[in-house]
Amino acid sequence: MEWLVSMPKVEVHAHLNGSIRDSTLLELAKALGEKGVIDFSEVEHVVLKNDRSLAEVFKLFDLIHILTTDHMTVTRITKEVIEDFASENVVYLELRTTPKRNDSIGMTKRSYMEAVVKGLKADSSVDVVFTPYAEDARSLVNSLPTNDGYNGKTRKKIYVRLLLSIDRRETTAAAMETVMLALEMRHLGVVGIDLSGNPLVGEWATYVPALKFARDLGLHITLHCGEVPNRPEVQAMLDFLPQRIGHAIFFEEEDWRKLKSSKIPVEICLTSNIRTLSVPSLDVHHFADLYNAKHPLVLCTDDSGVFSTSVSNEYKIATSTFGLGKREIFELAKSAAEFIFADDGVKEDLRKIFDSAVKNLGL
Repeated sequence: MEWLVSMPKVEVHAHLNGSIRDSTLLELAKALGEKGVIDFSEVEHVVLKNDRSLAEVFKLFDLIHILTTDHMTVTRITKEVIEDFASENVVYLELRTTPKRNDSIGMTKRSYMEAVVKGLKADSSVDVVFTPYAEDARSLVNSLPTNDGYNGKTRKKIYVRLLLSIDRRETTAAAMETVMLALEMRHLGVVGIDLSGNPLVGEWATYVPALKFARDLGLHITLHCGEVPNRPEVQAMLDFLPQRIGHAIFFEEEDWRKLKSSKIPVEICLTSNIRTLSVPSLDVHHFADLYNAKHPLVLCTDDSGVFSTSVSNEYKIATSTFGLGKREIFELAKSAAEFIFADDGVKEDLRKIFDSAVKNLGL
């Protein structure tokens, strides 16, 4: 595990509100309990528990939704999430979140995202590069230490890019509003659009106009795809040809063939798939088939806080379950840099970071 933590890593499927520290959740829940907003005794055991059942996972998500409705909290959790990913040597992070509205405190989708950006700027212990300008990218890679930059002794540096999520409960107009906000905030590191939320809610056709509009104007697209059995939607999503898809669980043979021929990279979330009972066991997880087929893959956490995992832990699971050696794991991590939603300059810098880590990792 120490070796996996020290290895540079890329994370492209991390939901902001699902990645909150348990200690922060507990503190925020206590505060709301004291105000009488929630019954703290009903949620305390869920927050403190690591191996949560599916029912407890949903209960925790309900709590998080209540907790993340003010600007200060959004800024705080963003700052802490960045710190946590940087602490395990994630060198590039795409953080996704659904812009929220809370009329009672004057929170708009824009002010919510401004609170997120404020969190990116707030950290004094980690060098966060989130603007897409080439000079900022150069300054990050040029300042990286050459010898012991991955042993935890030096200041962490991390690229962060933002994805705005369209919730499946939203209307076409609301989805378009999110896309417009993403376009307006590109200079602050917003690079793409995600479609997520309850997969049993909504129709694919509802989001297509906004997704096409986003793609036409240069935003990258990733879709939660195949989380539940829905053959027509899976086929329509694959035909849309997004730049990446997440999960890809309930596929039929023809869908797998289409996916492999399209080479659409898949964001794999092993722990999440097991905890949500989407996949019965790791030994039958589709990671193995896609990996053996040399399909583009990225190991991700999905919701590191809710599912009590980390990027390093996801690689550990891949190592122990699928028998991957150090070199294979390193190449899997390095290849993830090719599927990020950032420019070629950032990709080249990430290649240099991985190449410089080879000697330190004993490869």
